[in-house]
Amino acid sequence: GVAVTAAQVEQIFRRHGVELSRKTMCGWMGQTADLLEPLYERLRTAALASKVVQTDDTPVKVLDPELPKTRTGRIWTYVGAGATVYDYTPTRKGEGPEQFLKDYRGYLQADAYAGYDALYKKPERGLVEVACWAHSRRKFYEARSSDLQGATTALAYIGLLYKIERRARDLGREDRLAMRQRYAVPVLIHFREFLERERARVLPKSPEGMAIRYALSNWTALRRYTEDADLAIDNNGAERSLRGVAVGRRNWTFFGSDRGGKTAAVLMSFMASCQRLKIDPWAYLRDVLGRIADHPVRALDELLPANWKPVTA
Repeated sequence: GVAVTAAQVEQIFRRHGVELSRKTMCGWMGQTADLLEPLYERLRTAALASKVVQTDDTPVKVLDPELPKTRTGRIWTYVGAGATVYDYTPTRKGEGPEQFLKDYRGYLQADAYAGYDALYKKPERGLVEVACWAHSRRKFYEARSSDLQGATTALAYIGLLYKIERRARDLGREDRLAMRQRYAVPVLIHFREFLERERARVLPKSPEGMAIRYALSNWTALRRYTEDADLAIDNNGAERSLRGVAVGRRNWTFFGSDRGGKTAAVLMSFMASCQRLKIDPWAYLRDVLGRIADHPVRALDELLPANWKPVTA
């Protein structure tokens, strides 16, 4: 959808003779997020109840009254089977995902962000790393200008892996896993042999050398998708969930505060989860906001997008 700023909405109302300040509208959004906070926590629980969670992050500008310019915060996305949940943090430090994922046990698919390493190294956490072939492919694609032949060969190997995935996409779990084992695993074996040879040929700090190092250092996590049919070859689902943020920030430019970032994360979580379920977010929020104050806490899950049934007159 098209992201519209509060300033643009203010102008739209003014053309119709209605004076409604953006400050008032931002206040309404903050109050709405506060009202939805208990349900947001249940949405978070639903996402983290998944066997597999995909995650990614993107930078956002944030106003800081103590600085002469904006600073950089982060919006994180966590895509589970039952929900898409966003989180806001003032920085990209590892404490953000560590806190969000403190109760999660399962497969975590992400890029090779160093902040996750501490989580994977703690066996008691129960997190299993799954890497993303799209991120690895991107590095080889960017290396074409410095080593066309080597990068093109690497891209061809990765293309074969994706071709196998397209054929396996509509198969049942057992058949999908069997196809990966039969076809993808041999490709991965030959691909790794190629990368080992290339590593001895290229400069370590060249684009090709860095792409090879990235792939080989994450090899176990990159090939993990061949071990379980429920795993994906990449975390493009998480990347897609951040497109709205990437497009929207061109319009709204920055968050007015850290609290504004949190408000946005809460509201976007419900909108994205509704869109995944093909539910009209406006209809959902209009109904839920009218009911949540009187709804029993023990039955709060009834109001989650996956369980929502509108009240009929």
